[in-house]
Parts: sequence; structure tokens; C-alpha cells
Amino acid sequence: MMTARKQVIGGPVEIGGRVLSLSRAIRAGDFVFLTGQVPLRNGVPMTDASIEDQTPAVLDDITATLAEAECTRDDVVKAMVWLRAREDFPIFNTVYAEYFPKEPPTRSAVVSDLLVDVRVEVEVVAYRPAGNA
Repeated sequence: MMTARKQVIGGPVEIGGRVLSLSRAIRAGDFVFLTGQVPLRNGVPMTDASIEDQTPAVLDDITATLAEAECTRDDVVKAMVWLRAREDFPIFNTVYAEYFPKEPPTRSAVVSDLLVDVRVEVEVVAYRPAGNA
């Protein structure tokens, strides 16, 4: 019996011209694990943008990475959210709901000091059987 190996999805993660030591996404069997996505514009963190602008930037990048793994947002089963400020949650949640309007994934959300000077970071796990990609 042959065991499935992990498959790296997407190219290297680069922020501000610096290549990071992590993979954009990994397929392991029927699951696809995306690294935490921060809002970028032309490869540079959106440090001065509002939560209204940062949230769609993150979710659009997630959508694009999922597509590289032959998945869609409908395949997302779990989302983890880090917000820099508690007061950003209502607006974040409104925008997020537009991206996951029906049967949304399970989700955890916490307020945390982020390593990149942005307002939000989102990580997702998708499930799509490898033969059905």
C-alpha cells in the first residue's frame, strides 16, 4: 500500500522582498493546509489600511491559493483568525460572511499581537479528496 506524501502548493512566500521559511500551502492526503495569510498589496503588508480593506485582501489571497490546490472556499472546513484589535471583529465578521455565505467553516478567532504590522491574519484548512480535485 502506497502512502500519500505531502505536496507543496504555490510558490515561496515572500513579504516585502524577503522569502520566508514556510510553504504557502500543503496538501496532505485529502486535506489542504494554508499558512496564515496577511493582507498584502504588491507583496508588501497593508500596514496603513483599514480592516475593511485588509479583510478582503486576505480572503482573496486565500481564494487564489485554494484554487492552486484545486479547491474552493466551499472546501474550507476550519478557519483560524487573529485580529489585532477586538473592535475590528464586527466589520471583519461582516466581510467574512460575504465570502462564506452558506455552510461556513468552523472558526476560531482571537485578539493577538501579530508579527506583521497588520490588523488581521487568517489561516484555513480545506478538505477535498485528492481524486476529486
